Amino acid sequence: MNVLVTGGCGYIGGALVPELQARGHHVTVLDALTNGSPRNLIDADVADLTLQEGDVRHYGAVERAMRDADAVVHLAAITGAADSHDNEAETFEVNLDGTRNVVNAAEKHDVDRIVFASSCNVYGRATSERIDESVQPEPINPYAESKLAAEGLLTESTVDTTALRLSTVYGHAPGIRFNLVVNDFVVRGLTGRPLTVYGDGSNWRPFIHVEDAANAFAHATANDWPEAVYNVGANGENYRIRDVADVIRTATRTSAGVTYLEDEYPGPSYNVCFDRLGLTDFETEWTLEAGVQDLADRFASESEHAIDTPADD
Repeated sequence: MNVLVTGGCGYIGGALVPELQARGHHVTVLDALTNGSPRNLIDADVADLTLQEGDVRHYGAVERAMRDADAVVHLAAITGAADSHDNEAETFEVNLDGTRNVVNAAEKHDVDRIVFASSCNVYGRATSERIDESVQPEPINPYAESKLAAEGLLTESTVDTTALRLSTVYGHAPGIRFNLVVNDFVVRGLTGRPLTVYGDGSNWRPFIHVEDAANAFAHATANDWPEAVYNVGANGENYRIRDVADVIRTATRTSAGVTYLEDEYPGPSYNVCFDRLGLTDFETEWTLEAGVQDLADRFASESEHAIDTPADD
C-alpha cells in the first residue's frame, strides 16, 4: 500500500516508517518539522520514502500529501499532557483541527483506512482497575480532551477508522523523547540523580515499548481491526509510578533515591485492560524490565544520550 504517516519524523514515526517499509509499503511522511526531524528517519530507506514538510493545521498541505494514499497513520500531535495546560489553544488546533483536516482529505481521496494515535490518558483519574474500552473516558487535561474529541471526528467519518489508545511509550528509537517518565528516569538513574515523582507515586500507568507501538500501528493499517477504539498495551504492563522507579533504580544500579514533589495538576491514573486488543492477532513483545534494561545498556555505552529534561508522568 501507499501509507501516509503524519508526524512521521517524531518518536513513534522513527520506529514506524522503517517497519512499514519492511512490510512492503511505500511511505509518505507529512511533518511540520518543528519538533520532529528528518534525522529520526535514519533507519528508513530514504530512496523509497517521500517526505513532505507541512502542518496538519493547513488543509492544503494535508490534501496534497493524501493524494496517492491507501491508508493513513495519523501521529501528528501536540504531546505532553502536563504541558498542555499552558498551551491549550495550540493543542486543540493541532490535535483536533488537524485531525479534521486529515479526515476531510481522506474522504475526498477515498482513502481506505485511518489509524489514529490516541491515548489511554483519556481515562483521567479512574478509581477502578482493568479499565476497558466500554468505560466512559473522563479526561483531565487539554491533551486528553483533544484526543477524545478527535476520536469523535473519526466515528463520524465515511472512511474506515480506528483509534489506538496507547499506553505510555518508552524505549529506544532515533527520535527518543526525554519528557516521558521511563526514558527520563533511566537517564537520571544512570547519572546518579534522584528520580522525580510528581505526587505520591500511587498513580497507575500502562507502558508500551516504542517498537511495540510502531508494530501496532503497522498491523492495524494492513489488517482488520473492526472496533472504533482499542486500548494498546499488555495486561501485565500496568505499574504504579513508584514501582516504575524501583524497576529503573535496579536496572541502572543507582543509589540515588526518589524525590516526591507536589503536583500542581495531579496526573491521571489508569490501570487498563487490553483484552479487546487480543481479539486482533497483534501481541506486544517487550516487558518494562527488558525495555528499561535495553535502554540503560544503550545509554551507558552512549553517554551523549544522557540529557537532562523534566519528566512528564
